[in-house]
Amino acid sequence: MYLAQLSLSDFRSYAAVDLALEPGVTALVGPNGQGKTNLVEAIGYLATLGSHRVAADAPLVRAGAERAVVRGAVVRDARSVLVEIEINPGKANRARVNKAPVPRPREVLGLVRTVLFAPEDLALVKGDPGERRRFLDDLLVSRSPRLAAVRSDYDRVLKQRNALLKTAGLARRSGGSDLRTLDVWDAHLANAGADLLAARVELVEQLRPLVDKAYAAVARGSVPIAMEYVSSLGPHVSLQPDRDVLSAALLNALSGVRTDELDRGITLIGPHRDELVLKINDLLARGYASHGESWSLALALRLGGYDLLCSDGGEPILILDDVFAELDGDRRDRLAELVAPAEQVLITAAVPADVPDMLTGARIDVMGGVVRHVR
Repeated sequence: MYLAQLSLSDFRSYAAVDLALEPGVTALVGPNGQGKTNLVEAIGYLATLGSHRVAADAPLVRAGAERAVVRGAVVRDARSVLVEIEINPGKANRARVNKAPVPRPREVLGLVRTVLFAPEDLALVKGDPGERRRFLDDLLVSRSPRLAAVRSDYDRVLKQRNALLKTAGLARRSGGSDLRTLDVWDAHLANAGADLLAARVELVEQLRPLVDKAYAAVARGSVPIAMEYVSSLGPHVSLQPDRDVLSAALLNALSGVRTDELDRGITLIGPHRDELVLKINDLLARGYASHGESWSLALALRLGGYDLLCSDGGEPILILDDVFAELDGDRRDRLAELVAPAEQVLITAAVPADVPDMLTGARIDVMGGVVRHVR
């Protein structure tokens, strides 16, 4: 898979841009703040319907514009597909495939697949559990786009249940409340949560050996790493990718914490409270890993995800956004060796020297929002 054409209208700093791309390595080179990351962010948006930099869509629309449009022509198995997303902050986004509208934007998920490395990836190791949950869920959706609906359903049910817990808790403290509606939302949360939890558990089992292999390649050391999915259900529940078993376990656990939930007004059990625990040499990576070890582990997570997507059939587009400037010489060379064989690699760098010699290919200069092919 590779992206042959990227067109933007009123996206970030670009009023309009059309960029032709080819398989192999392409380096987008220019000083910071000139629009390089905006280009790869747009490609990532085509793949995930989200940004790796911001949580909301509003910052993606150029100042003064009402909407932004991102179009990409992706080639897979010698067939080209045109994917278009219209970003409308505060309104429903719209999508088209080969110029024909689709019912929902998430219908385009899976048509463009990317694996993006960025400085923000350090949060996969150093950041809060939500960063690691998002990593897992994004990878799940990349592999199986139908899980976008599962993820959305769970978030919707969680929001509704939290709102109900707040009102029911207040009513309970004032002398009376009817909790039958809460029983219904417990069942909804258990069903949606079991689907998401089962998918995550299976994913971690498949991902673990690939991350081990990638870490050994990046770090070139024998220090053991560990990756464990820790559920809010507690250690007494044996995690297995069986949604019926997990649904029953979630429902039982929710009944056990209902009083606490009513007191606090939040849902205390479910996939939104789970954690992907990462260890290096039996120590928690989040608290004990050095800067270099943290980078190696973050890169290993992305590379493991890339290998898993490749095993499903079809290489994703590899995007390295200002990553090499963050790495020491050894890690730069090791990462370059690992990504060089990919069908398409897009790199952003402030200066040409930040691109390792073995990643030679096309170069595009980006300056003041203007893109220019150099070779």
